[in-house]
Amino acid sequence: MSSSDYGLAIHTSSSDLGLALRNFAGEGRSQHWDLGRSLSSHLHQYLTDFIQPQTWEDFRYIAVAKGPGGFTGTRIGVVAARTLAQQLNLPLFGISSLAAVAWDGRSQATYKDAASPAALTEQANGADIAVQMRAQRGELFVAIYSISKAGLVELLSDSVMNEKQWQQVLQTWTRRYHLIQAEGGLGMTAASLLELARLGWQQGLRPNWSTVLPFYGQHPVSI
Repeated sequence: MSSSDYGLAIHTSSSDLGLALRNFAGEGRSQHWDLGRSLSSHLHQYLTDFIQPQTWEDFRYIAVAKGPGGFTGTRIGVVAARTLAQQLNLPLFGISSLAAVAWDGRSQATYKDAASPAALTEQANGADIAVQMRAQRGELFVAIYSISKAGLVELLSDSVMNEKQWQQVLQTWTRRYHLIQAEGGLGMTAASLLELARLGWQQGLRPNWSTVLPFYGQHPVSI
C-alpha cells in the first residue's frame, strides 16, 4: 500500500458522527462530533471538510459501522457509505459496531475468567471479548469475539437478548473473557473500524457495496 492509498471510516450508529482516515504509512487522523438529530443534514459537509487535504481519488476502500445501534443513525451512515463506494467504485467493509468496540478495548489488562474468579486480574493473553450494549425494551445487543493475527474472530454473532439470556451465556462460557459495556459515543471507535477494514483489505477482501446492509437488531434490512 503506497503512502497515498487511504482508507476512510464512517461511524454513525450512535448519536455522534465518527470519521477516520489513514494510509497506515504514518499519516492519519480521526475525529468525532455530537451531532444528534442534525446528523443527516450535516454528514456530507463534515465528510467533505474532514478528508481535506486528501481527495476522493486518494481512497482505496471505505468502512462503515453497520450497527447495531440507533435505527436512523445507522441507516444514514450505511446509505452514505454505499453511495460513496458505488460512485467511487471502491470496496465497502460493513463492520459491526460491537466489533469496533471490542477491537478498541482489546488492550485492557483486567479480564474475567469464566471458570475461575481467582484469575480476575490475570493478563488477557488469548481471552475472549464479550460486548454488550443497551437496546430497546430492556434488551441488550451482544456479541463475543476472540483476537487473532487476522483481526477478530466472531464466536457469538451480533444478537439481541434479554439480560437473563445473556447472563446464562456468560455463566456457561468455558473460556476466559473480558466484558465490555458499550455506552454512547460510539463514533470514538471510528479508528478501530478502519483498522478492522484494513486487516480485511490486507487479506485480499474486496467486498462490493451492495453486500453491506444495516443491522438493526433482528435481521439486516434491505435499503
